[in-house]
Amino acid sequence: MTTTANLPVVVIGAGPAGLAAAAHLVERGIEPLVLEAGSSAATAVRDWSHVRLFSTWNELTDPAAEKLLAPTGWTKPAAEIYPTGEDWVEQYLQPLADAFGDKVRYGATVTGVSRLGRDRIVDADRDQQPFTIRIELADGAEERIMGRAVIDASGTWSTPSPIGADGLPALGEHSASARISYRIPDLKDRAVRARYAGKRTAVIGSGASAFTALATLADLAKHEPGTHSVWVLRRGISGSTFGGGSADQLPARGALGLAAKAAVDDGYADAVTGFRTEVIEHTDNDRLTLVGEDGRRLDPVDEVIVLTGLRPDLSFLSELRLALDERLQAPVELAPLIDPNQHSCGTVYPHGHRELSHPEKGVYLVGMKSYGRAPTFLAMTGYEQVRSVTAAIAGDTESADRVELTLPETGVCGGAGLFDDPAAGQTDEGGCCAPAPALVQIGTGISVPVAAAEDTASGGCCGS
Repeated sequence: MTTTANLPVVVIGAGPAGLAAAAHLVERGIEPLVLEAGSSAATAVRDWSHVRLFSTWNELTDPAAEKLLAPTGWTKPAAEIYPTGEDWVEQYLQPLADAFGDKVRYGATVTGVSRLGRDRIVDADRDQQPFTIRIELADGAEERIMGRAVIDASGTWSTPSPIGADGLPALGEHSASARISYRIPDLKDRAVRARYAGKRTAVIGSGASAFTALATLADLAKHEPGTHSVWVLRRGISGSTFGGGSADQLPARGALGLAAKAAVDDGYADAVTGFRTEVIEHTDNDRLTLVGEDGRRLDPVDEVIVLTGLRPDLSFLSELRLALDERLQAPVELAPLIDPNQHSCGTVYPHGHRELSHPEKGVYLVGMKSYGRAPTFLAMTGYEQVRSVTAAIAGDTESADRVELTLPETGVCGGAGLFDDPAAGQTDEGGCCAPAPALVQIGTGISVPVAAAEDTASGGCCGS
């Protein structure tokens, strides 16, 4: 039997939750080894660096990480400021990763996790065996690393959900991939701006990401004639469609939904409700036509932005004994607490290592990945998760069980904010009902200047 006492705890992902986990391990005198597939810290956050979060700096840094950074001369940014993704990386996440030195390995993609000499079938001495982590390096070489425990904080950013309402790609989605994006466009990038300027774009999705895309494209339409959006929703529009509005305890999050409403109100976007895309067809003039499950066909578009959520990549964990909810793909004890049919982030019960545990002792999914397909995640949830999990790994059950977390209520979580304009949240949050499938124009409303787009979260948004 191989002893595990002197092995590191392997953390997968150098994003907000992964780096916070490493900081808590160091605080407890446990050696971490952080494996990051990218060439620098927080690769996912860098992908939406143009996005402004709807959480302030006060909610985006971890206490253990702050202690680790203090000797380096790091100064915490002003608590009330809403940073962009770029700010988060440059002013906190990359400096934190740098503080770990060679405890963070870049260009290391995890391709498999198991137990030494034990596939998922074998019981004998299983819990006494160290974990084996197979990685592929940037040059194609492979390595095997051993660890005493595994904290998977790899997030969900790399696996966006497809267009199809059945969870599968729509017919024709792959062949139309050159005209489809699964991210919020950064319109400060000239090439990206040219892609959407003067074009008709379908935005598919109903969350914070879709809100941001609509508001961002509406801002582009003010300067680029012919720019128009078609907002494709699988459901109807109701008073809750645009989130918590002015009642949201995260004001910037409420402003985000109101900005999306303004995009429709002001005629920069049409809303098509009750539409579930089944087929994407190419037209004779190189445009795309979305065809619904009910046979309806939308007018052709030039581009499609798909923002239908994210899902966890579980492929490299297939040799581990995980207990995942059959619907959300989240830990079974956590799933009922985060079910988006019942909860927003403000109603999620505080949780820690017990809800995040699996039959495979010593492995934890944390951060965005712990939520599976649920979108209601905030960074401070991830920080509390890793505090509890690392305490459990250290054998401090009392601390691990003492989970305390108070989250803002109302609205949705998992996006960023469009709130550089102080007036962005100063409009009423009403809306029209659209009980039957229809093309909807929602009156005339205010115009909300757009200064940022949205990530997903954070998951990315405010998550990890």
